Amino acid sequence: MNGPEIHVEFAPELHLFVPQARRAGAAPAPVDGVSTLGHVVESLGVPLTEVGALVVDGREVPVSYLPSAGDRVTVRPVERPQRVPGAPLRFLLDVHLGTLARRLRLLGVDTAYESTDIGDPALAARSAAERRVLLSRDRGLLRRRELWAGAYVYSTRPDEQLRDTLDRFRPGLRPWTRCTACNGLLREATKDEVADQLAHGTQRTYDVFAQCRECGRAYWKGAHHEQLEAIVERALAEFSRG
Repeated sequence: MNGPEIHVEFAPELHLFVPQARRAGAAPAPVDGVSTLGHVVESLGVPLTEVGALVVDGREVPVSYLPSAGDRVTVRPVERPQRVPGAPLRFLLDVHLGTLARRLRLLGVDTAYESTDIGDPALAARSAAERRVLLSRDRGLLRRRELWAGAYVYSTRPDEQLRDTLDRFRPGLRPWTRCTACNGLLREATKDEVADQLAHGTQRTYDVFAQCRECGRAYWKGAHHEQLEAIVERALAEFSRG
């Protein structure tokens, strides 16, 4: 390899993003005297959303640090729980994470979700405009500079996705307070108020209802309630702040 080099070592938690040859220890990487350390790390495959401390020769440096030939760099993962300063914790999920979005809403977590592919620029712009943490499995999307904040979703399994998100961010949980369809807040409702949404069997069997303040969808303890209750109980048992 020609030109000046630094040696970069990634924490095991970040090995998913780097080639096999870079997982054994510090490996050389070229530097040009102009690109920041953050740019170098991303060029090696790791989105900055997943990077915690950057340590150069034993001292912590910012992503804007300009590396010099011979630097030895350690790239650490984000510390958990991760703090997101400056705004109430809210999420934005891309089109591929619908189940995760519904489960976060079930737990009362403010979660916007795009059910159609609106494109990376629009998603990043919405993250910035609404100050939402963008959750995605798209590494390219997470590298967009206009993002307010973001996080990579490591698993393809909804149960693991939910647990990882709750472990990483520790959002406040208020189950049964949000509409799983639109993210609106729920209110108590009478049977008469939601009668037009109820089949005759439901009208005879159930007496307790809630309704979304935004889209008007009605909720009651139907056939799938036990499954949803299990999701809520597991989350509260492991991640409830109180």
